Amino acid sequence: MRRLRLKGMHCYKIIKKIGEGTFSEVVKTQSLKDGKFYACKKMKQTINSLEQANNLREVQAMKRLSPHANIIQLHELIFDKETGTVSLICELMEMNIYEFIQGRQTPLPDHTVKNYMYQLCKSLDHMHSCGIFHRDVKPENILIKQNVLKLGDFGSCRSVYSKPPHTEYISTRWYRAPECLLTDGYYSLKMDIWSAGCVFFEIMSLNPLFPGSNELDQVAKIHDVLGTPDQSLLQKFKQSRAMQFNFPPKKGTGISRLIPNCPAPALSLLYQMLAYDSDERITAETALRHTYFREIRLAEKKADTLHRVSGTMDGVESSVTPSSLEQIWRSTRLGKQLRGRYTRQTPLMRHMKHVAEPLVRRNVPHYPTELPKLNMVVPGPQISFPVSTMPAFTVTHRGTLPAITSKKCQSQLAKPRDESHRAAFKTYYMPPLDRKQGGY
Repeated sequence: MRRLRLKGMHCYKIIKKIGEGTFSEVVKTQSLKDGKFYACKKMKQTINSLEQANNLREVQAMKRLSPHANIIQLHELIFDKETGTVSLICELMEMNIYEFIQGRQTPLPDHTVKNYMYQLCKSLDHMHSCGIFHRDVKPENILIKQNVLKLGDFGSCRSVYSKPPHTEYISTRWYRAPECLLTDGYYSLKMDIWSAGCVFFEIMSLNPLFPGSNELDQVAKIHDVLGTPDQSLLQKFKQSRAMQFNFPPKKGTGISRLIPNCPAPALSLLYQMLAYDSDERITAETALRHTYFREIRLAEKKADTLHRVSGTMDGVESSVTPSSLEQIWRSTRLGKQLRGRYTRQTPLMRHMKHVAEPLVRRNVPHYPTELPKLNMVVPGPQISFPVSTMPAFTVTHRGTLPAITSKKCQSQLAKPRDESHRAAFKTYYMPPLDRKQGGY
Protein backbone atom coordinates (compact mmCIF):
# COMPACT_ATOMS: atom_id res chain seq x y z
CA MET A 1 0.00 0.00 0.00
CA ARG A 2 1.21 3.46 -0.83
CA ARG A 3 2.27 5.81 1.96
CA LEU A 4 -0.80 7.62 3.30
CA ARG A 5 -0.31 11.33 2.89
CA LEU A 6 -2.19 14.61 2.98
CA LYS A 7 -3.71 15.24 -0.40
CA GLY A 8 -6.78 16.98 -1.79
CA MET A 9 -9.72 15.51 -3.67
CA HIS A 10 -8.89 17.88 -6.51
CA CYS A 11 -6.68 15.10 -7.88
CA TYR A 12 -9.78 12.95 -8.47
CA LYS A 13 -12.84 13.43 -10.65
CA ILE A 14 -16.15 12.22 -9.20
CA ILE A 15 -18.03 10.07 -11.71
CA LYS A 16 -21.17 8.93 -9.84
CA LYS A 17 -22.50 7.84 -6.47
CA ILE A 18 -22.54 4.08 -6.07
CA GLY A 19 -23.64 3.56 -2.46
CA GLU A 20 -24.42 5.05 0.92
CA GLY A 21 -24.49 3.76 4.48
CA THR A 22 -25.11 5.09 7.96
CA PHE A 23 -21.57 6.36 8.44
CA SER A 24 -20.30 6.92 4.89
CA GLU A 25 -21.09 7.26 1.21
CA VAL A 26 -19.22 5.71 -1.72
CA VAL A 27 -18.62 7.36 -5.10
CA LYS A 28 -16.85 6.23 -8.23
CA THR A 29 -13.87 8.46 -8.98
CA GLN A 30 -11.18 8.77 -11.63
CA SER A 31 -7.60 9.75 -10.93
CA LEU A 32 -6.53 12.79 -12.94
CA LYS A 33 -2.94 11.57 -12.68
CA ASP A 34 -3.13 8.10 -14.22
CA GLY A 35 -6.77 7.92 -15.42
CA LYS A 36 -7.57 4.85 -13.32
CA PHE A 37 -10.94 4.41 -11.61
CA TYR A 38 -11.29 4.02 -7.85
CA ALA A 39 -13.99 3.78 -5.20
CA CYS A 40 -13.95 6.73 -2.79
CA LYS A 41 -15.47 6.13 0.63
CA LYS A 42 -16.19 9.47 2.29
CA MET A 43 -16.72 9.36 6.05
CA LYS A 44 -19.62 11.35 7.50
CA GLN A 45 -17.91 11.88 10.85
CA THR A 46 -15.45 14.76 11.18
CA ILE A 47 -11.81 14.32 12.21
CA ASN A 48 -9.51 16.88 13.83
CA SER A 49 -6.16 15.83 12.37
CA LEU A 50 -4.43 13.57 9.87
CA GLU A 51 -2.97 11.57 12.74
CA GLN A 52 -6.46 10.91 14.08
CA ALA A 53 -7.57 9.86 10.57
CA ASN A 54 -4.72 7.36 10.33
CA ASN A 55 -5.72 5.94 13.72
CA LEU A 56 -9.28 5.15 12.63
CA ARG A 57 -10.09 1.49 13.26
CA GLU A 58 -11.00 0.88 9.62
CA VAL A 59 -7.77 2.44 8.36
CA GLN A 60 -5.65 0.50 10.83
CA ALA A 61 -7.37 -2.75 9.87
CA MET A 62 -6.82 -2.22 6.15
CA LYS A 63 -3.15 -1.46 6.79
CA ARG A 64 -2.68 -4.65 8.79
CA LEU A 65 -4.62 -6.88 6.37
CA SER A 66 -2.97 -5.58 3.21
CA PRO A 67 -1.96 -7.02 0.88
CA HIS A 68 -4.27 -10.00 0.37
CA ALA A 69 -6.03 -11.26 -2.74
CA ASN A 70 -9.43 -11.33 -1.02
CA ILE A 71 -9.25 -8.07 0.98
CA ILE A 72 -10.11 -4.67 -0.49
CA GLN A 73 -6.92 -2.66 -1.06
CA LEU A 74 -6.59 0.87 0.36
CA HIS A 75 -4.91 3.03 -2.29
CA GLU A 76 -4.80 6.39 -0.53
CA LEU A 77 -6.16 8.35 2.43
CA ILE A 78 -7.25 11.95 1.91
CA PHE A 79 -7.89 14.32 4.80
CA ASP A 80 -9.57 17.67 4.21
CA LYS A 81 -8.28 19.93 6.96
CA GLU A 82 -10.87 22.66 6.33
CA THR A 83 -13.94 20.42 6.61
CA GLY A 84 -12.42 17.67 8.78
CA THR A 85 -13.62 14.95 6.39
CA VAL A 86 -11.75 11.75 5.59
CA SER A 87 -11.91 9.94 2.24
CA LEU A 88 -10.57 6.45 1.60
CA ILE A 89 -9.53 5.79 -2.00
CA CYS A 90 -9.86 2.04 -2.58
CA GLU A 91 -9.74 -0.28 -5.55
CA LEU A 92 -12.96 -0.37 -7.56
CA MET A 93 -14.93 -3.61 -7.92
CA GLU A 94 -17.85 -4.29 -10.24
CA MET A 95 -20.62 -5.00 -7.73
CA ASN A 96 -21.43 -6.61 -4.39
CA ILE A 97 -22.99 -10.04 -3.83
CA TYR A 98 -26.41 -8.56 -3.09
CA GLU A 99 -26.46 -6.76 -6.44
CA PHE A 100 -25.18 -9.91 -8.13
CA ILE A 101 -28.04 -12.17 -6.98
CA GLN A 102 -30.82 -9.55 -6.80
CA GLY A 103 -33.59 -10.30 -9.26
CA ARG A 104 -31.94 -13.50 -10.48
CA GLN A 105 -34.44 -16.24 -11.37
CA THR A 106 -32.17 -19.26 -11.81
CA PRO A 107 -29.69 -20.58 -9.21
CA LEU A 108 -26.00 -19.96 -9.71
CA PRO A 109 -23.84 -22.85 -10.95
CA ASP A 110 -22.32 -24.87 -8.12
CA HIS A 111 -18.77 -24.10 -9.26
CA THR A 112 -19.51 -20.34 -9.03
CA VAL A 113 -20.91 -20.67 -5.50
CA LYS A 114 -17.95 -22.82 -4.49
CA ASN A 115 -15.45 -20.38 -5.96
CA TYR A 116 -16.93 -17.38 -4.13
CA MET A 117 -17.31 -19.17 -0.79
CA TYR A 118 -13.73 -20.44 -0.93
CA GLN A 119 -12.47 -16.90 -1.40
CA LEU A 120 -14.74 -15.60 1.38
CA CYS A 121 -13.37 -18.23 3.78
CA LYS A 122 -9.86 -17.24 2.73
CA SER A 123 -10.52 -13.60 3.57
CA LEU A 124 -11.93 -14.53 7.00
CA ASP A 125 -9.05 -16.91 7.71
CA HIS A 126 -6.59 -14.13 6.89
CA MET A 127 -8.45 -11.63 9.08
CA HIS A 128 -8.73 -13.95 12.06
CA SER A 129 -5.09 -15.03 11.83
CA CYS A 130 -4.16 -11.32 11.88
CA GLY A 131 -6.12 -10.86 15.12
CA ILE A 132 -9.17 -9.08 13.64
CA PHE A 133 -12.80 -10.10 13.18
CA HIS A 134 -15.16 -8.25 10.85
CA ARG A 135 -18.51 -8.18 12.76
CA ASP A 136 -20.56 -7.18 9.72
CA VAL A 137 -20.20 -9.90 7.08
CA LYS A 138 -23.17 -9.59 4.69
CA PRO A 139 -23.75 -9.63 0.90
CA GLU A 140 -23.48 -5.83 0.65
CA ASN A 141 -19.94 -5.89 2.10
CA ILE A 142 -18.68 -8.69 -0.16
CA LEU A 143 -17.48 -7.28 -3.47
CA ILE A 144 -16.81 -9.14 -6.70
CA LYS A 145 -15.13 -8.45 -10.01
CA GLN A 146 -15.45 -11.23 -12.56
CA ASN A 147 -14.26 -14.33 -10.66
CA VAL A 148 -12.53 -12.49 -7.82
CA LEU A 149 -14.19 -11.87 -4.44
CA LYS A 150 -12.97 -9.35 -1.87
CA LEU A 151 -14.24 -8.51 1.60
CA GLY A 152 -14.67 -4.81 2.34
CA ASP A 153 -16.04 -2.26 4.84
CA PHE A 154 -13.98 -2.74 7.99
CA GLY A 155 -15.62 0.04 9.97
CA SER A 156 -17.08 -2.42 12.49
CA CYS A 157 -14.05 -4.68 12.92
CA ARG A 158 -12.56 -5.47 16.31
CA SER A 159 -9.51 -7.18 17.76
CA VAL A 160 -10.07 -10.85 18.55
CA TYR A 161 -8.22 -10.29 21.82
CA SER A 162 -10.43 -7.46 23.09
CA LYS A 163 -12.40 -8.50 26.14
CA PRO A 164 -16.22 -8.70 26.05
CA PRO A 165 -18.80 -7.39 26.44
CA HIS A 166 -18.77 -5.89 22.95
CA THR A 167 -21.36 -3.72 21.24
CA GLU A 168 -24.58 -5.72 20.96
CA TYR A 169 -26.20 -4.35 17.81
CA ILE A 170 -23.17 -4.41 15.58
CA SER A 171 -23.94 -6.98 12.90
CA THR A 172 -26.82 -6.57 10.46
CA ARG A 173 -29.81 -8.38 12.02
CA TRP A 174 -30.37 -11.06 9.35
CA TYR A 175 -26.76 -12.22 9.66
CA ARG A 176 -26.44 -11.87 13.44
CA ALA A 177 -25.27 -14.96 15.31
CA PRO A 178 -27.28 -16.42 18.24
CA GLU A 179 -24.64 -15.35 20.76
CA CYS A 180 -25.05 -11.77 19.55
CA LEU A 181 -28.84 -11.99 19.95
CA LEU A 182 -29.04 -13.83 23.27
CA THR A 183 -26.16 -12.32 25.28
CA ASP A 184 -25.18 -8.82 26.34
CA GLY A 185 -22.25 -8.59 23.93
CA TYR A 186 -20.45 -11.85 24.75
CA TYR A 187 -19.36 -13.03 21.33
CA SER A 188 -16.12 -13.65 19.43
CA LEU A 189 -14.71 -14.13 15.93
CA LYS A 190 -17.01 -17.14 15.39
CA MET A 191 -19.83 -14.68 14.70
CA ASP A 192 -18.19 -14.04 11.31
CA ILE A 193 -18.53 -17.73 10.45
CA TRP A 194 -22.27 -17.69 11.23
CA SER A 195 -22.71 -14.61 9.01
CA ALA A 196 -20.72 -16.29 6.23
CA GLY A 197 -22.98 -19.34 6.55
CA CYS A 198 -26.03 -17.12 6.07
CA VAL A 199 -24.36 -15.61 2.98
CA PHE A 200 -23.56 -19.13 1.74
CA PHE A 201 -27.24 -20.11 1.89
CA GLU A 202 -28.31 -16.86 0.25
CA ILE A 203 -25.93 -17.33 -2.69
CA MET A 204 -27.25 -20.84 -3.28
CA SER A 205 -30.97 -20.16 -2.78
CA LEU A 206 -31.09 -16.45 -3.84
CA ASN A 207 -33.09 -15.76 -0.66
CA PRO A 208 -32.04 -14.75 2.87
CA LEU A 209 -32.05 -17.56 5.42
CA PHE A 210 -33.25 -15.71 8.54
CA PRO A 211 -35.01 -12.45 7.48
CA GLY A 212 -36.21 -11.39 10.92
CA SER A 213 -38.27 -8.20 11.26
CA ASN A 214 -37.01 -7.54 14.81
CA GLU A 215 -34.80 -9.14 17.46
CA LEU A 216 -37.46 -11.55 18.76
CA ASP A 217 -38.56 -12.51 15.26
CA GLN A 218 -34.94 -13.08 14.31
CA VAL A 219 -34.53 -15.66 17.09
CA ALA A 220 -37.84 -17.26 16.16
CA LYS A 221 -36.81 -17.69 12.53
CA ILE A 222 -33.56 -19.35 13.59
CA HIS A 223 -35.49 -21.76 15.81
CA ASP A 224 -37.94 -22.52 12.98
CA VAL A 225 -35.08 -23.88 10.90
CA LEU A 226 -32.53 -25.18 13.41
CA GLY A 227 -34.84 -25.86 16.35
CA THR A 228 -34.36 -24.65 19.92
CA PRO A 229 -30.96 -25.50 21.43
CA ASP A 230 -30.33 -27.65 24.48
CA GLN A 231 -31.20 -26.15 27.85
CA SER A 232 -27.54 -26.29 28.84
CA LEU A 233 -26.64 -23.94 25.97
CA LEU A 234 -29.54 -21.62 26.75
CA GLN A 235 -28.41 -21.54 30.36
CA LYS A 236 -24.94 -20.48 29.21
CA PHE A 237 -26.50 -17.62 27.26
CA LYS A 238 -28.64 -16.63 30.25
CA GLN A 239 -25.57 -16.20 32.45
CA SER A 240 -24.47 -13.28 30.28
CA ARG A 241 -27.87 -11.73 29.72
CA ALA A 242 -29.57 -9.30 32.07
CA MET A 243 -33.05 -9.94 30.63
CA GLN A 244 -34.24 -13.53 31.06
CA PHE A 245 -35.83 -15.52 28.24
CA ASN A 246 -37.46 -18.89 27.72
CA PHE A 247 -38.26 -20.68 24.48
CA PRO A 248 -40.71 -23.55 24.10
CA PRO A 249 -39.02 -26.66 22.70
CA LYS A 250 -39.26 -26.76 18.92
CA LYS A 251 -37.87 -29.09 16.28
CA GLY A 252 -36.62 -27.17 13.28
CA THR A 253 -37.48 -28.01 9.68
CA GLY A 254 -33.79 -28.25 8.75
CA ILE A 255 -31.81 -26.48 6.07
CA SER A 256 -31.95 -29.35 3.59
CA ARG A 257 -35.69 -28.84 3.05
CA LEU A 258 -35.09 -25.24 2.03
CA ILE A 259 -32.49 -26.20 -0.60
CA PRO A 260 -33.35 -29.78 -1.64
CA ASN A 261 -30.92 -29.79 -4.59
CA CYS A 262 -27.93 -28.73 -2.50
CA PRO A 263 -24.91 -31.06 -2.94
CA ALA A 264 -24.11 -33.12 0.15
CA PRO A 265 -20.63 -31.62 0.72
CA ALA A 266 -22.07 -28.08 0.56
CA LEU A 267 -24.83 -29.01 3.02
CA SER A 268 -22.22 -30.51 5.34
CA LEU A 269 -20.20 -27.29 5.41
CA LEU A 270 -23.32 -25.17 5.78
CA TYR A 271 -24.47 -27.05 8.89
CA GLN A 272 -21.04 -26.67 10.46
CA MET A 273 -20.95 -22.92 9.78
CA LEU A 274 -24.41 -22.53 11.31
CA ALA A 275 -23.80 -24.48 14.51
CA TYR A 276 -25.90 -22.85 17.25
CA ASP A 277 -23.11 -23.15 19.80
CA SER A 278 -20.14 -21.01 18.73
CA ASP A 279 -17.73 -23.48 20.41
CA GLU A 280 -18.90 -26.17 17.99
CA ARG A 281 -18.89 -23.88 14.96
CA ILE A 282 -16.22 -24.54 12.35
CA THR A 283 -13.31 -22.10 11.94
CA ALA A 284 -12.40 -20.41 8.67
CA GLU A 285 -9.12 -22.32 8.53
CA THR A 286 -10.86 -25.68 8.95
CA ALA A 287 -13.56 -24.69 6.47
CA LEU A 288 -10.88 -24.21 3.80
CA ARG A 289 -9.90 -27.86 4.30
CA HIS A 290 -13.49 -29.13 4.00
CA THR A 291 -14.20 -31.74 1.32
CA TYR A 292 -16.50 -29.24 -0.41
CA PHE A 293 -13.42 -27.29 -1.54
CA ARG A 294 -11.30 -30.33 -2.43
CA GLU A 295 -11.29 -29.64 -6.20
CA ILE A 296 -10.20 -26.05 -5.71
CA ARG A 297 -7.35 -27.08 -3.41
CA LEU A 298 -6.18 -29.66 -5.96
CA ALA A 299 -6.37 -27.05 -8.70
CA GLU A 300 -4.37 -24.56 -6.60
CA LYS A 301 -1.73 -27.22 -5.92
CA LYS A 302 -1.54 -28.08 -9.61
CA ALA A 303 -1.35 -24.41 -10.61
CA ASP A 304 1.36 -23.79 -8.02
CA THR A 305 3.38 -26.72 -9.37
CA LEU A 306 3.04 -25.46 -12.93
CA HIS A 307 3.99 -21.98 -11.73
CA ARG A 308 7.19 -23.20 -10.10
CA VAL A 309 8.13 -25.46 -13.00
CA SER A 310 7.54 -22.67 -15.51
CA GLY A 311 9.56 -20.26 -13.39
CA THR A 312 12.44 -22.72 -13.20
CA MET A 313 12.46 -23.36 -16.95
CA ASP A 314 12.07 -19.77 -18.09
CA GLY A 315 14.00 -18.11 -15.28
CA VAL A 316 11.08 -15.79 -14.60
CA GLU A 317 7.97 -16.15 -12.45
CA SER A 318 4.66 -16.64 -14.22
CA SER A 319 1.20 -15.82 -12.91
CA VAL A 320 -2.03 -17.81 -12.97
CA THR A 321 -5.20 -15.83 -13.56
CA PRO A 322 -8.38 -16.58 -11.57
CA SER A 323 -10.15 -17.58 -14.78
CA SER A 324 -7.50 -20.17 -15.67
CA LEU A 325 -7.51 -21.43 -12.06
CA GLU A 326 -11.27 -21.86 -12.18
CA GLN A 327 -11.01 -23.73 -15.48
CA ILE A 328 -8.44 -26.14 -14.02
CA TRP A 329 -10.47 -27.08 -10.95
CA ARG A 330 -13.70 -27.16 -12.96
CA SER A 331 -12.14 -29.83 -15.19
CA THR A 332 -11.01 -31.69 -12.08
CA ARG A 333 -14.54 -31.55 -10.67
CA LEU A 334 -16.04 -32.83 -13.95
CA GLY A 335 -13.62 -35.72 -14.13
CA LYS A 336 -14.40 -36.64 -10.57
CA GLN A 337 -18.13 -36.67 -11.22
CA LEU A 338 -17.66 -38.88 -14.32
CA ARG A 339 -15.72 -41.37 -12.24
CA GLY A 340 -18.65 -41.49 -9.81
CA ARG A 341 -16.64 -40.62 -6.72
CA TYR A 342 -19.36 -38.52 -5.12
CA THR A 343 -21.45 -40.54 -2.68
CA ARG A 344 -24.58 -39.29 -1.02
CA GLN A 345 -24.18 -38.73 2.68
CA THR A 346 -26.63 -39.51 5.45
CA PRO A 347 -28.82 -36.68 6.83
CA LEU A 348 -26.67 -34.14 8.59
CA MET A 349 -27.29 -33.35 12.22
CA ARG A 350 -25.78 -30.57 14.23
CA HIS A 351 -23.60 -33.01 16.21
CA MET A 352 -21.84 -34.24 13.10
CA LYS A 353 -18.03 -34.24 12.95
CA HIS A 354 -16.07 -31.80 10.86
CA VAL A 355 -15.04 -33.15 7.48
CA ALA A 356 -11.65 -31.70 6.71
CA GLU A 357 -8.24 -32.50 5.32
CA PRO A 358 -5.26 -33.01 7.67
CA LEU A 359 -4.05 -29.86 9.35
CA VAL A 360 -1.15 -28.06 7.68
CA ARG A 361 0.75 -25.92 10.12
CA ARG A 362 1.76 -22.44 9.10
CA ASN A 363 3.38 -19.42 10.64
CA VAL A 364 0.94 -16.93 12.16
CA PRO A 365 1.58 -13.72 14.11
CA HIS A 366 2.31 -14.25 17.80
CA TYR A 367 0.08 -12.51 20.29
CA PRO A 368 0.81 -12.34 24.00
CA THR A 369 -2.77 -13.00 25.02
CA GLU A 370 -4.72 -16.24 25.06
CA LEU A 371 -5.18 -17.90 21.69
CA PRO A 372 -8.34 -19.71 20.51
CA LYS A 373 -8.70 -23.40 21.26
CA LEU A 374 -6.94 -25.77 18.89
CA ASN A 375 -7.94 -29.30 18.01
CA MET A 376 -4.77 -31.16 18.94
CA VAL A 377 -3.72 -34.34 17.13
CA VAL A 378 -3.34 -37.25 19.55
CA PRO A 379 0.08 -38.90 19.13
CA GLY A 380 0.17 -42.53 18.01
CA PRO A 381 1.76 -45.41 19.93
CA GLN A 382 5.30 -44.80 21.05
CA ILE A 383 8.06 -47.04 19.68
CA SER A 384 11.48 -47.30 21.30
CA PHE A 385 14.58 -48.18 19.31
CA PRO A 386 17.19 -50.32 21.16
CA VAL A 387 20.52 -48.67 21.62
CA SER A 388 22.38 -51.75 20.49
CA THR A 389 20.94 -51.46 16.99
CA MET A 390 22.36 -48.00 16.42
CA PRO A 391 25.45 -47.94 14.12
CA ALA A 392 28.78 -46.51 15.23
CA PHE A 393 29.37 -42.89 14.37
CA THR A 394 32.17 -40.34 14.60
CA VAL A 395 31.66 -36.85 16.00
CA THR A 396 34.23 -34.21 15.11
CA HIS A 397 34.39 -30.95 17.11
CA ARG A 398 36.07 -27.91 15.69
CA GLY A 399 37.70 -25.35 17.95
CA THR A 400 39.44 -25.94 21.27
CA LEU A 401 37.75 -29.25 22.05
CA PRO A 402 39.63 -32.44 21.05
CA ALA A 403 38.00 -34.87 18.64
CA ILE A 404 36.14 -37.73 20.33
CA THR A 405 35.82 -40.96 18.40
CA SER A 406 33.18 -43.48 19.47
CA LYS A 407 34.44 -46.97 18.91
CA LYS A 408 31.24 -48.68 19.95
CA CYS A 409 27.81 -47.93 21.44
CA GLN A 410 26.79 -50.04 24.38
CA SER A 411 23.82 -50.11 26.71
CA GLN A 412 24.04 -48.96 30.31
CA LEU A 413 24.35 -52.54 31.62
CA ALA A 414 27.24 -53.50 29.34
CA LYS A 415 30.78 -53.64 30.81
CA PRO A 416 34.17 -53.46 29.05
CA ARG A 417 35.81 -56.85 28.54
CA ASP A 418 39.16 -55.58 29.76
CA GLU A 419 40.15 -53.00 32.36
CA SER A 420 42.80 -51.68 29.96
CA HIS A 421 40.09 -50.74 27.53
CA ARG A 422 37.99 -48.93 30.12
CA ALA A 423 39.38 -45.50 29.20
CA ALA A 424 38.78 -46.10 25.51
CA PHE A 425 35.17 -47.14 25.89
CA LYS A 426 32.32 -44.96 27.17
CA THR A 427 28.84 -45.91 28.22
CA TYR A 428 26.24 -44.32 25.97
CA TYR A 429 22.54 -44.19 26.53
CA MET A 430 20.31 -43.21 23.62
CA PRO A 431 16.84 -42.03 24.71
CA PRO A 432 13.93 -43.71 22.87
CA LEU A 433 12.49 -41.85 19.88
CA ASP A 434 8.75 -41.20 19.88
CA ARG A 435 7.01 -41.85 16.60
CA LYS A 436 4.36 -39.22 16.02
CA GLN A 437 1.74 -39.02 13.34
CA GLY A 438 3.07 -37.46 10.19
CA GLY A 439 6.77 -38.13 10.88
CA TYR A 440 9.36 -38.17 13.70
